Amino acid sequence: MMMKVVTMMATLSLTSAFSSPSFTTRTRSSTSLQMEFMTHYEEIELATDHGMSVFDITPEIEAIVSKSGCKEGTVTVLSKHSTLSISINEMEGRLCDDIRQYFLTLAPPNKPYLHNDLDYRVGPEDWAGGDEAWRDFRRTQPVNTHSHLIAMMLGTSECIPISEGVMKKGKYQSILAVDVDGPKTRGIAVQITGGK
Repeated sequence: MMMKVVTMMATLSLTSAFSSPSFTTRTRSSTSLQMEFMTHYEEIELATDHGMSVFDITPEIEAIVSKSGCKEGTVTVLSKHSTLSISINEMEGRLCDDIRQYFLTLAPPNKPYLHNDLDYRVGPEDWAGGDEAWRDFRRTQPVNTHSHLIAMMLGTSECIPISEGVMKKGKYQSILAVDVDGPKTRGIAVQITGGK
């Protein structure tokens, strides 16, 4: 797995007072909190395997959260592709095999999907090079409707709370990147918003 990181950071000062809602079971010693508002953005680059592959990107996200210095906030993880999903689940080999089998049963690759009928795809009116260039472009496109359908079912982003500088997720929860149309080089956006 190849990773490449791009970093951008912005901060501004913000003072805020928070009071605990009546249904909160966790309390702090003070109901007033002074924090410096911050955002932190990075991208992860992921080289995926052939077909449907699952990668645990939790360690990379944890490292970005730690580097950001965020103490209280959220981290949003977003796939920058229509056939790469981001999901939270357990990372266990046989479960990953079950996930593959389940989704390929729901959206089998060999069905006659309309999106796969490349000769009938209509190009944009302003396509550079006109109809001939559009026909050439279509020939390079994968037959991958099933990949789009699976990605829609899994979703393309997750938002995880950060408290006391760490992501608050369950013991067996991992942040998974699920590529349903590999092999490809994929980009994943990571945005942290909160306070230092």
